[in-house]
Amino acid sequence: MADASSSLPLLSSLLIPLFLLSALLSWRWTKSVRKNLPPSPPSFPVIGHLHLIAKLPPHRALAAIAAARGPVVLLRLGYRPVLLVSSAPAAEECFTAHDVAFANRPNLLVPEMLGFVCTTMGFTPHGPHWRDLRRIYAVHLLSSAALRSSSDSRTRAVRSLAKALFLQPGDSEPDGPRRVEMKSRFFNLAYDVIMTMVSTALKEGSAEERQRFREIVQETSAVSGAANVADFFPALRRLGWRGPERKLARLQRTRDALIGELIERHRVRRPRSGSNGEAAAAIGNGDKGRATVIDVMLSLQESDPGTYTDVTIKGLIAELLAAGTDTSAVTMEWAMCLLLIHPEVLHTARAELDAKIGLGRMVEEEDIPNLPYLNCIIYETLRLYPAVPLLVPHESSQDCTVGGYDVPRGTMLLTNAWAIHRDPNTWDEPEEFKPERFQCEGGKEEAGLRMLPFGSGRRKCPGEALAMRVIGLALATLIHCFEWEKLPGEEVDMTERPGLSMPKVKPLEVVCTPRHTMLHALSQL
Repeated sequence: MADASSSLPLLSSLLIPLFLLSALLSWRWTKSVRKNLPPSPPSFPVIGHLHLIAKLPPHRALAAIAAARGPVVLLRLGYRPVLLVSSAPAAEECFTAHDVAFANRPNLLVPEMLGFVCTTMGFTPHGPHWRDLRRIYAVHLLSSAALRSSSDSRTRAVRSLAKALFLQPGDSEPDGPRRVEMKSRFFNLAYDVIMTMVSTALKEGSAEERQRFREIVQETSAVSGAANVADFFPALRRLGWRGPERKLARLQRTRDALIGELIERHRVRRPRSGSNGEAAAAIGNGDKGRATVIDVMLSLQESDPGTYTDVTIKGLIAELLAAGTDTSAVTMEWAMCLLLIHPEVLHTARAELDAKIGLGRMVEEEDIPNLPYLNCIIYETLRLYPAVPLLVPHESSQDCTVGGYDVPRGTMLLTNAWAIHRDPNTWDEPEEFKPERFQCEGGKEEAGLRMLPFGSGRRKCPGEALAMRVIGLALATLIHCFEWEKLPGEEVDMTERPGLSMPKVKPLEVVCTPRHTMLHALSQL
C-alpha cells in the first residue's frame, strides 16, 4: 500500500500536464474550425487518432482511414497535426505546386539523435546546408559519372553472391538443388555495395569489425521504422521520460565511434593534395585507384574545412549506410517472392536474358537498360511493395491548400505511397502483379506521381539510380544463373512486418539450382 500511495503524486504530475495539453489542443482545434480543414475522424482526448494506427502496419491502417474519409485527411497524433495524403493528384499538388511549402522535415527523435541533430541531408531543414549536402550527392557521390566508375565494385559484390550460391553443396549432388535463405544474403549484398563505395580501409579490419558495422546498420534500420511516443508527446521528455532517448544515444555513440575510426584510417594514410583535384574523382573502388566516399569528403574538407566538417562526413556515411542497405535488400526479397508466386513471369524474364545476354557470359551492369521486361518487374515490385511505404515525413513551413482544403503551417505531411500505388482510381487491377502494365504505359516515368517509391519533389531520395542498378544487376544475375522454386509443400509467406522499408515477417527461403547452361560461367567466378 505504501508503494501504491507513493506513486500517486508521480502519476498526477504526469496526467495533469497531459490533460492541460489536451485542453490546449482542443481549443486550437476548435479555433481552427473557421478554416476549411480536411475531414477528420473522431478522436480521443490527449492521444488524438493514435489508436487508429496502433494495430495494423501503419500504411495499411492509414489506407483504411483514407478509404473511409477521402484522399486528404487531417489527423492528430498526440499533439501533432498530420495531413494524410493517399492519392496521386493530392501528392502531385504537395510535391509540385507546394513543394517549397512542404520542403521541411518535422523534428523527430530518431533524426535528432541519429542524424546529428537533424543535420543530415534527409532530415536537415530546407535551406543553405541542405543545398550544400544535395550538391555533394549530386556532383561527387551519386552522379552518373560516379556510378559508372563504381560499377566494377557492384559487379564483384553481385558475383560474390552468385558464387556463394553456386559453391553451396546441393542436397543430393554437387550441382543439385540447395535450400537457401535469401534475406540475409540480400542484406549482405547491399551492405557490401555501400561499404565498398564508402571505404576500403574496412578490408584491413577484422571480421568482427565488419560484423559490428552490419549490426549497427540493422539496428539503425529497425529504430528508424519504429514510432516513438516522445514524437507525439514531447512534454514527456521534459518530465524526465527518456527511455527511447537513452537507447538511441547508446546506438549513436557506438555507430559514431566506428565511423570515426574509419575516417581516421583514411586520413592517416592519404597524402594531402592541397587542391580540390581529388574531390572531382568519381566514387569507385579504392584498390583500383578511384576515390571512395571518405576520400572525396576528406579532399573537400581540405579545400573548405568549415563546410565539410567531420560531423558532416560522419552524417553522410551514416545516412548512406542506413538508406542504401535495408531498402534495397527488402525490395530484392519482395521481387523474388513475387517471381516464385508467378513462375510465368520468371520464365519470361529468363527468356529475355537468354535472348539478350546469351549463355556464355554473366550479366553486366550496362546490360540492364536493354532488359525492358526485367525493369518492368522491378517497377511492379516497387509499386506493390514500395521501398518506404510511408514516405519520409515532410512539414509545412507556411499555410497552403491541398485538395481545396486549408493546411496550417507546422502540419506534418504523411504520404501513403503504398495506398497511392494500389489506388483503383488510377491503376487497372491494382492488387495484381502485372509487370507488363509498364510496357503498355511507357515505363515508370509515364506513371508520374502514381509511382512514388523514392518520393518526389526536391526532397526525393537521391539514391534512386544507385538502388536501381544494384537491384537490376542482382535480379538479372540470379534469374540468369539459377532455377528458383518454392520450398516443397510450402507457399510463400507475404505477410508484412511494420518497419521503415516494410520487411517480410518470415525471411524468404527457396530452393535454387544452378542452370546447366550456366555452369561454365559460374565455375569461372
